[in-house]
Amino acid sequence: MNILILLAMAGMATAILISVHLLHRRRSRSHAQVSITTSLDGSHTLLALIGHIQQHRGMSSALLSGDQNFRTRLDSKAREIEALLPKLGTMAKFETAQAFPCFTSNDLNLFKFHWDELRNKLEQLSIEQSITQHSVLIEELLEWLSAVGEARLSPAKNNPEHLALVRNYASRLPALTECLGRARAMGSSVAAKKSCSAVARVRLMFLVSRSETLLSQAQNSSGHSQYATQAAAAIQEMLTVVRSDLLQSAGITVSAQTYFQTATRAIDLVFAWIDSCGRDMTHDIDTTLTSLSTK
Repeated sequence: MNILILLAMAGMATAILISVHLLHRRRSRSHAQVSITTSLDGSHTLLALIGHIQQHRGMSSALLSGDQNFRTRLDSKAREIEALLPKLGTMAKFETAQAFPCFTSNDLNLFKFHWDELRNKLEQLSIEQSITQHSVLIEELLEWLSAVGEARLSPAKNNPEHLALVRNYASRLPALTECLGRARAMGSSVAAKKSCSAVARVRLMFLVSRSETLLSQAQNSSGHSQYATQAAAAIQEMLTVVRSDLLQSAGITVSAQTYFQTATRAIDLVFAWIDSCGRDMTHDIDTTLTSLSTK
């Protein structure tokens, strides 16, 4: 009788352990899905903010250089940025609850404060101050995006192809948009003033060189897709304008509007390339999550 009772108790204990294990696996899969979904949505918002603030920086440079045609567009772009900031709150709350957050709600609140401060005093700034303060905000967003890529998106699938996609999506290509964005901001100012100072010339030459290096790294990492080819062609067109016209000390013929449009097309195509990497990366992650759910 005692043996039967012991066997029954052992069977119950085994059943409980199996149930606890299955529950733990179910919760782990659910947490992984929530984490990935939140990270992907947040990354998309971060990329949109980076792009909009880069455009705001370029428009600000042209406006502060005397081109009043950018005033209305600048106000519209600021409203687009402010509409995106609350969307980042969901990800900030999720990250704040993690043991090692990529950024926190406090970080986001401080970012919003600095953005409001920049907006309110923009027309009292010099062109250099405007570019610098915009760039500080963008660098912070780039750091958050890179951290999310490394901590949340890279571990979702451990193979070289997935890691290359994540690095292009969250690090290399966003860094390329920032190099091009700075060249757009500085070049728009040069085009509006019709002259390039020695300091601006050195900085533009550095940005051209850095952009070409990042482009090459991204191409080597993910192959030559349709998006990569189109972006590369537009980038070369933009950089040709910089080399052939904007680096002149005088006699610059390209208008701020034309250069801004040329640069924006190149940057938009890089963002389209980023989106294509994001779709491929999401497909990889969805495949992995589906595989886990069937086990």
